[in-house]
Amino acid sequence: MSLTLYYAPMSSASPILWALAELGVPYEGIEIDLKAGDQKQPALLAHNPMGQVPTLVDDGQGMFESSAFIVHLGQKYGVERGLWPAVGSPEHMLALTWLAWSAVTLGSSLRLIMLNTQDWWPAELRSEGQAAKGREQLDMQMTALDGHLATRPYLAGERFTLADAYAAAAIGWASSLVGFDLASTPNVGAWVKRCMSREAVKHMR
Repeated sequence: MSLTLYYAPMSSASPILWALAELGVPYEGIEIDLKAGDQKQPALLAHNPMGQVPTLVDDGQGMFESSAFIVHLGQKYGVERGLWPAVGSPEHMLALTWLAWSAVTLGSSLRLIMLNTQDWWPAELRSEGQAAKGREQLDMQMTALDGHLATRPYLAGERFTLADAYAAAAIGWASSLVGFDLASTPNVGAWVKRCMSREAVKHMR
């Protein structure tokens, strides 16, 4: 087995580093300097034509899109470790659903807020109205998640899965970066705390 992760700190690679630590599988981590343009190096482009990180290479086959990594790692390494539900089970359906929700639905709201509030985006391209729309969407999404977590401790049911790592990392990051108050969704806040108390979290960067 040969597993390599090209990553940049404080990026969508962070939950992948967490997931790999949970799984306990050996891998080579190659940190990329985005400002230096290292993501355009031939070795990385050979596996990710987008020239972006994170990029995962497993036994010579490259992948891009971090949510896809979670599915691959979960199904290949996580089922026997109790970190990914068996394919076809109700828990598997929930894990896939909330993983996709985190990457697509939640992700779109967070990007809308960030692009219209953060200093790294040109001021002339920012819109207060768009930022407000993103916050409105985020509030509705967190309310829906809070309701889901009212009846179970983790996204897929009684057990923590890699989908929890992916979503909790995004929401924990959002709560500090875009100012979402987890106190307004107590079930989400308690779930984030449960997830973030895991030993493998310390491997995120």
